Amino acid sequence: MRNVALGPRTISDIDGQIEKIIRGLGNPEPPIDLRIVRDLLKLDRQFYSSTDHGFVSEVFSRMKIAGQQVFQRPTLLKEAIAKLSLKALYLPDSRRILLDADVPELKHRWSEAHEIGHSVIPWHEGMMYGDDRVTLAPSCHETMEAEANYAAGRLLFLADRFTEEAMSSPPSITLIRQLSSHYGNTITSTLWRFVEQAEAQRPMVALVTGHPHSSRRKADFDAVNPCRYCVQSPLFRANFGRLTDVDLFGIVSGYSGSQRAGPLGDAEVLLVNDDGQRHLFKFESFFNGYEALTLGVWQQPSPA
Repeated sequence: MRNVALGPRTISDIDGQIEKIIRGLGNPEPPIDLRIVRDLLKLDRQFYSSTDHGFVSEVFSRMKIAGQQVFQRPTLLKEAIAKLSLKALYLPDSRRILLDADVPELKHRWSEAHEIGHSVIPWHEGMMYGDDRVTLAPSCHETMEAEANYAAGRLLFLADRFTEEAMSSPPSITLIRQLSSHYGNTITSTLWRFVEQAEAQRPMVALVTGHPHSSRRKADFDAVNPCRYCVQSPLFRANFGRLTDVDLFGIVSGYSGSQRAGPLGDAEVLLVNDDGQRHLFKFESFFNGYEALTLGVWQQPSPA
């Protein structure tokens, strides 16, 4: 899946909402405490279990996502949760955030910030329950999720503070791991925000995949769709958009070792842009024990 490009007006509107929160908290130091964010916004948080059918049935009975009725019959509930990958929910009428307790705790922070994002984006409220006035098409739902993700990233990384710190050193996996620790967020979410928001001066791309080495790939590896996420910076999307996930994964698998964890390798590679010109990139990959994280950074045009 590739990250969705948001329009400048949408970005400006969301930035304004997040900056208002950060000012309201007195411009805190990282990592931001989501408890005080909830207090400021008068939000409640509650955990649920996706295996607790009684509670979940009550919540999902009114919901539509992507134009589909989520809950129609009790026997379909578990299947619906799995199919829609619902890890967290925001309930506008009660201003409650629900987090799936069955999701690993490490991911709760991102899920909570994502739902806070939904709560502060004004045009999302009428859509949260599939309001009859606004039936969500799949493309609209995808855009809403991208907007909430953008808001979550700006909140968890304290808006422009992260951008300034990220640009103060050369881009690398080592820098991303340092920023991850400093801001209290996962390496994966830090890599995503770094590529999407932190570096506007050069093309960059990030991949989140299974282990790229052929001996470490899982049985369900899909060679046609090898990347869980492909995150493109605005300049990469504008200039190298014709490169496919398969192309990029092939580069990574070409230099990656079979290590169980830690750095997998790096390489300087030539990528051809949409105008047929060759450019030098540096790629490096890291395996955290669950997924491989790759950063590709533009270096210079290649001599003809």
